[in-house]
Amino acid sequence: MSSSEAKNLEAISRAIDQHDRSCEYPAVAVAMNPYEIERLGWETIRGLPIRPDPNLGTGRFNVVCGGDESDEGLEEAEAVEAVSEQTVPVGAPAGS
Repeated sequence: MSSSEAKNLEAISRAIDQHDRSCEYPAVAVAMNPYEIERLGWETIRGLPIRPDPNLGTGRFNVVCGGDESDEGLEEAEAVEAVSEQTVPVGAPAGS
């Protein structure tokens, strides 16, 4: 795992922890821009599925709250910016 991937994973993991500490409903997914999902090649983070959301800019993600799942698609979530100092072209071998 590259340094930028590790930083992204750490930022997302902290956001999941903060959500779960401050909300009675657990996080149920992580939403990311489809380009980011493809670039990172991740399907899950800490057991939570990653959902594509083209409305999110690259470098951003949302923690999807379990309490919002029953609100017919209304997904109020915590938006957090992922930190990365390098870009990796789509299709590049892992560790580039």
